[in-house]
Amino acid sequence: MIVKMKKITLIVSEKHINPALQSLRQLGVVHIKHMIKPSAHHITSLENKISLVEKSLLLKRGETNKNNGLINEDELYPMIKEINSLDEKNKRLKHKLEKLQNELEWFDEWGDISKYTLGELKKSGVFIKLYVCNKKDFQSLSNEKLIFVVKEKGNLMFLAFTGISENDKLEIKEVEVPHEGLHSLEKNISAVEAELKDIDQRIEKLLGYKYLFVDYKRKLEKTLEFCKVRYGMTHEDEICCLQGFCPNDDLSDIKKCSKKEGWGLVIEDTVDSSDVPTLIRHPRWVKMIQPVFNFMGTIPGYEEYDISSWFLIFFSLFFAMLIGDAGYGVLFLLTTVFVRKKFFKAPSAPFKLMYILASGTIIWGAVTGNWFGFKEIAQLPFFNALVVGKLDSFVDANQMFLMYICLFIGAVQLTVAHGIAAFRYINKLYVFSQVGWILIVWGVFFFAGTLILDNPFPMFAKYLLIVGASLVALFSNLQKNIFKGILISIANLPLKLVGSFGDTLSYLRLFAVGYASVMVATSFNEMALTVGFNNVFRGLGAAVILFIGHTLNIVLGFLSVLVHGIRLNMLEFSGHLDMEWSGKEYKPFKE
Repeated sequence: MIVKMKKITLIVSEKHINPALQSLRQLGVVHIKHMIKPSAHHITSLENKISLVEKSLLLKRGETNKNNGLINEDELYPMIKEINSLDEKNKRLKHKLEKLQNELEWFDEWGDISKYTLGELKKSGVFIKLYVCNKKDFQSLSNEKLIFVVKEKGNLMFLAFTGISENDKLEIKEVEVPHEGLHSLEKNISAVEAELKDIDQRIEKLLGYKYLFVDYKRKLEKTLEFCKVRYGMTHEDEICCLQGFCPNDDLSDIKKCSKKEGWGLVIEDTVDSSDVPTLIRHPRWVKMIQPVFNFMGTIPGYEEYDISSWFLIFFSLFFAMLIGDAGYGVLFLLTTVFVRKKFFKAPSAPFKLMYILASGTIIWGAVTGNWFGFKEIAQLPFFNALVVGKLDSFVDANQMFLMYICLFIGAVQLTVAHGIAAFRYINKLYVFSQVGWILIVWGVFFFAGTLILDNPFPMFAKYLLIVGASLVALFSNLQKNIFKGILISIANLPLKLVGSFGDTLSYLRLFAVGYASVMVATSFNEMALTVGFNNVFRGLGAAVILFIGHTLNIVLGFLSVLVHGIRLNMLEFSGHLDMEWSGKEYKPFKE
């Protein structure tokens, strides 16, 4: 559930700011709201230091050369500065080396010629210029001029022209000649390569202390946080004010601390929910879904809903239906057990979630008779006893019923959404609009069944739509001017009805993707059986087909879970709750 917050204001004297902030940090229950934009030389300096540490941590050298020598923390920042300075110099030298090596390629074409050698010839009255042209242009050059072919390369002609004066030239593009000769260039390249080697060795040595940089960065970030809180307070007549938000159940701690430290304390109800951070406390059984929310980076707004428990229930069901294969579920379960034993110190939540998802997949695959896409496995006595006849994946007549089940699941989930909203407004007239939407959802369900599955449309479903639409029109937009509110509701109703119909149909994706998964598995199985297992080579080929096919199917299954399984919860379900996921995470000021 989303924990209720109170807005607090602390008042302390200016000379007691630092001790007060240290005590507040030790308490660790207040999410700070800066009253002014934090600005100070300390903040800029710390941000620059953190930036340099982050750049150092990105460097990949020194990973295996861990230096266990003792080092004072004060020496770390000079080392980090040196690493970054050397890295910048390293980049400049590499750019220089690349440029020199490009010049070296020029000598491969023309030989050891430079502006210096041409200058020496000029002193003797010999004026040489170099050109490149195609063979057609070469034919058009005057035979009276002293032109020597240095080299032919495909359609290109490399030419040396000797003139009687410096102004003599050919009417084609002249080649730029390097200032340095080949020997000098090679010497420069060797010097740059030697310098790069020295820099790499020095960086390698310094990055031997890289394992210390992470803790150093964490300390800098804590200091930066302290400074931002310190300089984000208002000051007036040696009195400083700090504001933030504190969970209701932690208020007693802040009261005791303020009384002990002699702070002024003002506690208020939150007015503007956009400023209030969101703190969610899950029941133990729901905590396993948190990694999914962390992956998506979504947080409900303070005035929105915590849908974690419903998300876990429906996501587990959607995962099982989208993967749809009990054999895959067994593989997921065994893999999770193996990885958990390997990484027994890792957080348990992702593994618990995977146990649930794998178990659900096994159950759904078993009742639909799908084990690696082999119909023959489901026909074995033990597995056949687990199959529910109306859900059997390999009976074509069942496909319509499976689509009906998907529509029914959609109607149930959307009913839950409006039920949650109705419970919040249980003492207000707005609750009737949510009841109306529940009636509309089921009316739409029966209408979709008629339109898509050719089921007869029951008469009572028509009344569900009529009564539901009437309740929505009357109570969804309550205003002082009742008629204005009703007219607005009626104007918006057609689009909302179409949206509700589209949301209900969206749940057919559970059938479509699950059925596609069965077909993909079956197709690869048939390909493998066609190759056969008559000899070693055929057996090996069939095994490769099975491995590639089922691996691809599993990957596509996981992608479908990300695209469709999460979407149905985050868009369709959350949309009917009018959720915008606009929350900011509760981050208390703490050690």
